[in-house]
Amino acid sequence: MHGAEMSLKQDSGPPTSTKTEQTAYLRKPFIVHLKILMSDCPLSLSEQIRELVPESQAYMDLLAFERKLDQTIMRKRVDIQEALKRPMKQKRKLRLYISNTFNPARPDADDSDGSIASWELRVEGKLLDDPGKQKKKFSSFFKSLVIELDKDLYGPDNHLVEWHRTPTTQETDGFQVKRPGDVSVRCTLLLMLDYQPPQFKLDPRLARLLGIHTQTRSCIIQALWQYVKTNKLQDSHDKEYINCDKYFQQIFDCPRLKFSEIPQRLTNLLLPPDPIVINHVISVDPNDQKKTACYDIDVEVEDPLKSQMSSFLLSTANQQEIASLDNKIHETIESINQLKIQRDFMLSFSRDPKGYIQDWLKSQSRDLKLMTDVVGNPEEERRAAFYHEPWSQEAVSRYFYCKIQQRRQELEQALAVRNT
Repeated sequence: MHGAEMSLKQDSGPPTSTKTEQTAYLRKPFIVHLKILMSDCPLSLSEQIRELVPESQAYMDLLAFERKLDQTIMRKRVDIQEALKRPMKQKRKLRLYISNTFNPARPDADDSDGSIASWELRVEGKLLDDPGKQKKKFSSFFKSLVIELDKDLYGPDNHLVEWHRTPTTQETDGFQVKRPGDVSVRCTLLLMLDYQPPQFKLDPRLARLLGIHTQTRSCIIQALWQYVKTNKLQDSHDKEYINCDKYFQQIFDCPRLKFSEIPQRLTNLLLPPDPIVINHVISVDPNDQKKTACYDIDVEVEDPLKSQMSSFLLSTANQQEIASLDNKIHETIESINQLKIQRDFMLSFSRDPKGYIQDWLKSQSRDLKLMTDVVGNPEEERRAAFYHEPWSQEAVSRYFYCKIQQRRQELEQALAVRNT
């Protein structure tokens, strides 16, 4: 409040004495007080207060530490926001279990299923060392699963078992396939991982050039740009163009191209990633105890830190408490500043009552002119001759005329109300 008061005094005219500044709480007009109360109260203590109360330096040290802490938190929040824009993945192991059971035919069975020999294949899996509270379903790691059985045994129309992800797919912990048969069956499992963001297999020529087999589109473009910079292929006169070397010419089939054209040209050079291929034998031999096979697959999962970072950005649990404490600090600082002004007023008035009152009256006059936007000469206005000039008679006449017109309107309104 004291800072707002000082800035207002400087705008109103020449600098005033220290005594005049110290009487702000008595001489400020109501509208000026209202502006000060509506403005933000600073959290710091003035130098005069710190001189009066040396212990207040501890508060200023805490304030400086809080500013550093706020800057650090804000910088970290920005870093987290930038990090959340990029994919945050972790490499994990998905253990795949492939097992089968054999049900021999039972001649005495009443139902048709029991009278025919059959086998059942199970494909299941789980994530090793999964720290997440909510376990991911096995099917959530794959885009599609195809089981290819022996075509000679099951024919060209019944030898494929396919599952493909759709927007309405219900996730499951595994897959089961049941078929009639009493002989061992060779099968091939084709599993297509569900990469997020999507990954692509590179054209063999591009893969050899960049040393990348399968990667996301953004990483591929970044690797291309790194290759351009390393081999200084960017045109020295027109930075938008790239002068292709012999490898680029073989891949893109042109001597020169814009780098902005590369994403479009990559479309024909990016292929779907290779599926995971597993060959398995469905055994129906009761003496064969090795009916379960295990495989470890590298998968990418969301970094658990990402959810914690998102929760940190969205958390507002402590905001209300912090705001409440800030309001209390504002009120306390405002009260301290008011007490300081009152103390200075009393001290100054006790030293020189007459001079202080004169300064106070001058300051009141300046504040009144500030409110009414009237500019005048205080020295002339304090003399009686100033009010005997020709303009004063006209001003008095206008004043009484306005008052008479105002009173006349009030009477007319009163009579109109009475007549109705």
